[in-house]
Amino acid sequence: MVEVRLSRVRVDIQSSTPVVLLQETEGARRSLPIFIGPPEAAAIALALQGVELPRPMTHDLMNVLFDALGVRLMRVVVTELRESTFFAELQIRAGERDVTVSCRPSDGIALAARTHSPLYVADELMDAEGLVVEPDEDDVREAGTPEELVGEFREFLDTITPEDFSP
Repeated sequence: MVEVRLSRVRVDIQSSTPVVLLQETEGARRSLPIFIGPPEAAAIALALQGVELPRPMTHDLMNVLFDALGVRLMRVVVTELRESTFFAELQIRAGERDVTVSCRPSDGIALAARTHSPLYVADELMDAEGLVVEPDEDDVREAGTPEELVGEFREFLDTITPEDFSP
């Protein structure tokens, strides 16, 4: 497995779709781009900024349930790409038991952001799909703050319309 960090939450200009980039923490610093939905991008951005809402969102609720049940998220692993769809797993510890639960990568990333759990990508997947992304002046790594990620996503939300999601 390759350890990664959430490098960017962006909107792809061509498709107007949010995308997260998971970047290797060591080595070639390859990035894995994963297209996600606007609600999931918002959930990730809110977690990165540490925003607490009056009522819990789904990922907040999962985090509260984990705490209440004594479950710990050990890591999130993006495991494969099958027919243009990424798959991931939550690897959790429940008491003395280790349990693996299938999930969407966006849900895993949103939960990892809330629990400060590590993110990984399967070696074969990173080898096949990883890209070296040249940094630019908007690179979150250079900017370094969750607030900037959230600001970028808020700009996207301010400009989209319902028609953007119709076929």
